[in-house]
Amino acid sequence: MRVALVHDWLTGMRGGEKALEQIAALFPGADVFTLVHVPGSVSPAIEAHPIHTAFIQRLPFVARAYRHYLPLFPAAIERLDLRGFDLVVSCSHCVAKSVIVPPGARHLCYCLTPMRYAWDQFEIYFGPQRVGAMASAVLRPVMARLARWDRDTAVRPNRYLAISQYVARRIGQYYNRQSAIVYPPVDTEAFTPGDPGPRQALVVVSALVPYKRLELAIAAAHAAHLPLDIIGDGPERTHLEALAASAPGVRLLGRLDDEAVRASYRSAMAVLLPGEEDFGLVPVEAQACGRPVVALGRGGATETVIDGVTGLLVPDDSVTSWAAALRRAAGTAWDTARIRGNAERFGEARFRAEFQAAVDEVLDAPAERRW
Repeated sequence: MRVALVHDWLTGMRGGEKALEQIAALFPGADVFTLVHVPGSVSPAIEAHPIHTAFIQRLPFVARAYRHYLPLFPAAIERLDLRGFDLVVSCSHCVAKSVIVPPGARHLCYCLTPMRYAWDQFEIYFGPQRVGAMASAVLRPVMARLARWDRDTAVRPNRYLAISQYVARRIGQYYNRQSAIVYPPVDTEAFTPGDPGPRQALVVVSALVPYKRLELAIAAAHAAHLPLDIIGDGPERTHLEALAASAPGVRLLGRLDDEAVRASYRSAMAVLLPGEEDFGLVPVEAQACGRPVVALGRGGATETVIDGVTGLLVPDDSVTSWAAALRRAAGTAWDTARIRGNAERFGEARFRAEFQAAVDEVLDAPAERRW
């Protein structure tokens, strides 16, 4: 059986790529198809597979500007040549789920989320305050057309798997499809509690992009008079550095390696998740290290954080509510073992077993079945 793994783009090891790495371990002989691949940006385990790219790969400045080619993504994904493959597994948060598979092949989609910017988060990404009034007006019909294409091609996979109940509801709302839940894999063997010691700062580990709401974390930490370390990089860095300049105690540390991230988790007063996430690996990694999470009480965090036990779920996104939650988290004696126990239910072995079971169900069903 020939297997193709389809991912939107390979430009870094974020949550989707970590899931792809585990899926690829189930199919060591699989080929990987993607719109853009920046060599060396993902794990050796992924790059050990043959990687095929779309015509987007050949466009100018693609390594750092690939997002600017978004209107071309539908045409690019539909031109990927999957002839000869019997099983296609897409790992999709943008267009991968709409790949065209050959007759008789099965297609299982692991849906990270229906694309946010085309559906319900246009203002966060492309509103006038983000890109200017003229660019926002130009992009609005472009994103509306992309959403229609996304909806119209939602029938292509035989089956959807969702990364959370929250994403399953979005799949139902935008695609009118059902989905089973397979929570993403978390490396609970690598992320473990460290030696007890002084808690140094609040910590955020995140891509620096608009929907992560990092400006809320900065304002709340400043209001609570607590230090905050932000780990990660992205297009919002300059904007966030300007905010941090007027908030003493806030540090932007840039991208750190896994060892440094783990050390930051272990020494954190609490790890923050101010944005509405589809699942959120960071809260589970932090809990695997025995540290509490303060998260917005919406989205995937409501499925991974036990309010008052492994962290705090903040009911709204006001600075006042968040500052109060941060002060409470910093002053609470948390049960490290109980926090760690909650994270263990999201381990990698569990993911591989559940994903393999879903693959087997798809292969056993008729090729024309959609469910």
